[in-house]
Amino acid sequence: MRLTTSKLMGLGLILAAFTSLPQAQTAAIKAYPDKQVRLVIPFPPGGATDVIGRIMAQELSKSLNQQVVADNRAGDSGNIGADMVAKAPADGYTLLMGALTSHAINSNLEKGSIKYDLEKDFTPVAVVGVVPLVFVVNPSVPVKNMKEFIAYAKANPGKLTFASSGAGAPQRLAMEMFRFQLGLDLLHVPYKGSGPAMTDLVGGQVLSMSETVPAALPFIQSGQLRPLAVTTAKRISQLPDVPTVTQATGLPNFDVVSMFGIEAPAGTPKPIVDKLSSDIKIILQHPDVQERMLAAGVYVNYLSPADSAKRISRELNMWAKVVKDANVKVD
Repeated sequence: MRLTTSKLMGLGLILAAFTSLPQAQTAAIKAYPDKQVRLVIPFPPGGATDVIGRIMAQELSKSLNQQVVADNRAGDSGNIGADMVAKAPADGYTLLMGALTSHAINSNLEKGSIKYDLEKDFTPVAVVGVVPLVFVVNPSVPVKNMKEFIAYAKANPGKLTFASSGAGAPQRLAMEMFRFQLGLDLLHVPYKGSGPAMTDLVGGQVLSMSETVPAALPFIQSGQLRPLAVTTAKRISQLPDVPTVTQATGLPNFDVVSMFGIEAPAGTPKPIVDKLSSDIKIILQHPDVQERMLAAGVYVNYLSPADSAKRISRELNMWAKVVKDANVKVD
């Protein structure tokens, strides 16, 4: 087979095009970001994910010298926004402000309907912080501490109610884990959000709850709710006199928080992920950022991309076991 001059020229152009592709991609990565970046917040304005996302968008806009826009895409317990980012181009210009604990729970509780894979469809950029939970009761419940709560629950099987902000919320799953490990018969009452759940808890329509510290703190301070234990491995600065679940009950390694972090679509170039993560690490070291986060009940807790991936895997495995062992269903 003889190749004509025109065919040789055509082959040369094709080879040149393929050769230039990596160079073009490298140039694009080096120039990142050269346009607006979108940080998708998969929950409505006002919640912890939104507050964290807006702080991160504001600070990243400064460090990247490019506008980072906070874009609320709420719905289906955070699944709509997460799925949108999972399907976005892997170029670093669409990111997810993830409520990672909620996403990990949803991945186990809604396997048949969820449209994204938390590990396969995302590249972790950084875990940025955690929100502790606290077990609280209405003061009408005749208990002063967690041991008395356990004794009361065992003496009244099926009568002690606990509220949650949703069927797959960390607040519910923390209580399900606690209930299962201690063999307690508690009645779950799901609500559409923390607001209505707290209203009924304060009013005595439900009797107990595992809730985020920011949501419960004002009612604890006013005496409308009684704190029994925090769900973290160590005591927290906002409730220094409240013991951990492990301290209060002897349950080993009870450590549940609502974890938040930034994720990129799977396949996002490593240099872009590393640049974002490096900037986030520096941002989270700023005292004013830490103060703003803590004011929203968020404890800064930076994890690198690799450590974030390990922590997400651990969350998925932990909640898979809880969902299976405690036979948790979407109510």
